Amino acid sequence: MTFIPHSESERDAMLAAVGIKSLDDLFAAIPQKHRYPEMDLPDPHTEMEAAAQLSELAAANNTVQELTSFLGAGAYNHYLPAVVDHILRRGEFYTAYTPYQPEVSQGTLQAIFEYQSMMTALTGMEVSNASHYDGATAAAEAVNMALAVFRGKRSKVVISPSVHPQYRETIRTYTQGMDLELVGDEPASDLASGPEALGSLVDENTSLVIVQYPDFFGRIHDLTALTAAAHEKDALVCIVANPTALALFKSPGEMEADIVVGEGQPLGMPLSFGGPYLGFFTTRKKYVHKMAGRLVGETVDNRGQRAYVLTLTAREQHIKRDRATSNICTNQGLMALASAAYLSVVGKQGLRQAAESCFHKAHYAAGQINQIPGYNLRFQDDFFHEFVVSCPQPVEKINAWLLEEDILGGYDLGRDYPALKDHMLLAVTEMNSKEQIDALVETLKEVNHD
Repeated sequence: MTFIPHSESERDAMLAAVGIKSLDDLFAAIPQKHRYPEMDLPDPHTEMEAAAQLSELAAANNTVQELTSFLGAGAYNHYLPAVVDHILRRGEFYTAYTPYQPEVSQGTLQAIFEYQSMMTALTGMEVSNASHYDGATAAAEAVNMALAVFRGKRSKVVISPSVHPQYRETIRTYTQGMDLELVGDEPASDLASGPEALGSLVDENTSLVIVQYPDFFGRIHDLTALTAAAHEKDALVCIVANPTALALFKSPGEMEADIVVGEGQPLGMPLSFGGPYLGFFTTRKKYVHKMAGRLVGETVDNRGQRAYVLTLTAREQHIKRDRATSNICTNQGLMALASAAYLSVVGKQGLRQAAESCFHKAHYAAGQINQIPGYNLRFQDDFFHEFVVSCPQPVEKINAWLLEEDILGGYDLGRDYPALKDHMLLAVTEMNSKEQIDALVETLKEVNHD
């Protein structure tokens, strides 16, 4: 909603309409001690002065334009074609909300429809919603959907310990007070075991099994056996996927997943200090009536022309209210547009090339680091573009040293996994050159000799 300032005459007319003479009279019923105090604001600045001050504040930030980044853990530094930002800044699209009025919103609705179509193709699923706030929100909505599918009769959710820690925290926040049993990701969990270990936790009370692909440590596992084991107990399986990796490896749909969610940030969004991002959500068509969020469909108008509309909205909160599957119906519309533009521009082959570049560069980096005395790869599993390194010193100290060389180091896994104290999660993307990787290796050697 846009705020339009009122003129003095307009304010006087409104005050007269309610029978008072001044704004002070309007607030006379509020005791003085409860009124907002007089604000001690600094002197006003001109636009030029304000712009200069904001530029000075922004210059204090460190970004991937000034630093070489090897930090991932859910948000990645990928190349963004210039056309993506150009499209986002068009006035017709510059909104973060899915439109209700199809007669004036065909462009936005078509863009979201195309986004949905590309996400289903990427994940191997049948339907996609118009997106959620971020990957963690999408994962939590998968839990809500599974509970709705079983009508609340199954109260157990199995979560892999190698699912992103922030996703697991968000799921627990969403489900607190719901009398759910969340198992599998206890602090003492065996991090070295594969996803098949979760199969023993699935029983007739299990509504959903959540795993990540590649997992939080970058490892790639075929989840087909786990999904089969879960389906034997009639439980659903949600795979939290990295969309870039899906261009290179078997899709979750091929592994018989029921729900595929994840963070869409790698598909056309800058790091932006943590957001706004995008949570994608895809599933099987038979579950579409239980899926949260908006859904854009294609139809034909009364002149026989192709048209786009919001569809199946009766499941949303504004219709069902307390009976709705979820109270989330807003999506990150502008970010969905970014993903649609990105995927359209790079295409199937371009996305695969980016994924292959990430894969090969990460394996080169891992091989070089593994040869440095004191540094070792913690896991020997296949990985995509992230890997875990055991370090000879605290990660915080190593990252401080790297930062002195304008290198943004990896994620300190000891923050979330006590068993991985002094372990670093490094990410390599197509943006990292061989020279940058070699510089990282040489700097790690220097830290080791300190």
